[in-house]
Amino acid sequence: MPVVRLYYQDLEEMVGAPRETIMNRLPMIGADIGKRAEEDHVDVEFFPDRPDLYSSEGVARAMQGFLEVETGLVEYEVHPGKVALDVDLSVKDVRPIIGCAVVRGLEFTDPAIESLMDLQEDLHWGLGRNRKKVAIGVHDISRVEPPFRYLGENPEREFVPLGYEESMSMREMLKRHPKGMDYGHILDGFDRYPLIVDAKNRVLSFPPIINGQLTSVTETTRDLFIDVTGTDPVVHRALNIVVCALAERGGRIESVLVRDQASAFSSPDLKPSRWTVDHEEANRLIGTQMSQEEAVGCLRRMRFGAQKKGPEIEVLVPAYRADIMHSWDIFEDLAKGFGYENIPAHLPGTNTIARAHPLEERKAEVREVMAGLGYLETMPFTLTSEKVNFRNMGRHEGGHTRVRHPISELHTMIRTSIMPSLLEIFSFNQHHPLPQRIFAVGDVVIEGRTRTSLAAASIHSAAGFAEIRSVVDAVLRDLGLDLQIVPSDNGAFIPGRGADLVAEQEANLESGRAGGAGRSGGRRLGCFGEVHPQTIVGFGLEQPVVALELLIDA
Repeated sequence: MPVVRLYYQDLEEMVGAPRETIMNRLPMIGADIGKRAEEDHVDVEFFPDRPDLYSSEGVARAMQGFLEVETGLVEYEVHPGKVALDVDLSVKDVRPIIGCAVVRGLEFTDPAIESLMDLQEDLHWGLGRNRKKVAIGVHDISRVEPPFRYLGENPEREFVPLGYEESMSMREMLKRHPKGMDYGHILDGFDRYPLIVDAKNRVLSFPPIINGQLTSVTETTRDLFIDVTGTDPVVHRALNIVVCALAERGGRIESVLVRDQASAFSSPDLKPSRWTVDHEEANRLIGTQMSQEEAVGCLRRMRFGAQKKGPEIEVLVPAYRADIMHSWDIFEDLAKGFGYENIPAHLPGTNTIARAHPLEERKAEVREVMAGLGYLETMPFTLTSEKVNFRNMGRHEGGHTRVRHPISELHTMIRTSIMPSLLEIFSFNQHHPLPQRIFAVGDVVIEGRTRTSLAAASIHSAAGFAEIRSVVDAVLRDLGLDLQIVPSDNGAFIPGRGADLVAEQEANLESGRAGGAGRSGGRRLGCFGEVHPQTIVGFGLEQPVVALELLIDA
């Protein structure tokens, strides 16, 4: 979940309430406060469905309502501006959607700059699907001259990217600049790249990769030009979130005229959307007996506009709310405004006596065994990517379940093996001392079937086959398993230093991952061995690794 850093003094000034009051009530709007609070700040996690809370300004606005410092809809005025942006046909096939705004009269402090940069990156991740659907550029408008132009440019066009002093071509940036290496894949297959330039043909932005150094934002910046480009209309919602956050800092929002050959529109559009909801339906779903007046008050606490309209309630949803897609989304906020602690508790009508599922008992047994062997438990994500799960492991792709609408290229499938995730954890923790020995117990999905797997891995300079074989022998003994150990052709291991764990049962699953067929013809339930150097390098590691994986539900 997105983590927002809140500086206490900054938050108190924006909310108009003391720190203790804010922090005591903050969890009730859907926040998880970190266990470690520093002297001047605290890190807070928010659910991904509330991108308007990805900044201290958004949190302050929400808490003003929740604490009844200031309730109801916040109406942000968009003043007519003199800036225009022309969209060239050459960019329509590459990154066709753009929204823009100008925000003037800002007084930047260190917390304000940090909040803006973090908001930008969190929106890239949340709404933007790692910049594929949305990319945001923030510029010091005093250094450039409108009107601006958004076009598809020759990749050999050169300019100085943000954070650099030397000029390089856009094609070079995709290979040399860190942001280019991270996001250059978005432009694969295109012979022209998106570019925003000013009236003198100076570069503001190369979306979705990097801004130009010319318009970098500093503490002396007072006026901003904001561009949001992408492939989805959610571009405009992301723009609204950014400009409304800046307006909370005292900024004056001005419109930009966006023109192409066929049409023109004024951006941003901060008009609220209008909904009509049935408060009796809300009462049934939430389990309350609120009157219309109470429901209106609760919605206003959540910063909606709300008023009675006959037997129903008319609700005005702010332009920065990207999560309201159904009346039940409004009911969720109504419950928060009422207070979860005020919802009456009722015992369920059916009483049952619970007991642990046999598989959960088995997992507990496995955890005890691995902890006794000196391994530390981890909990990797269930979602992974084909690169991590297959290609880095030297395995052939197949038998996996893909995510239809992945949020990023890092989470495109459900894992078929846990072992790659452990190697990925090693790569994230190379700054910690060796040896490192970790394990995980969890679900994998193979050929559409959910299985439960144990994986363990050890990394240090002397890691070898004898070590992992001794671990396997201990696991099989303590779990009471009678499995054959046979040579393996698993591409993740060094040839001759990998083995399969096979049960003498009929099976015809594919070899190369837990659950395949072993060389003996029995059912392959696991594997272990010395990890292949190519796999080690693929994960960016520099020390020998040994690993095992075993299906424990078989």
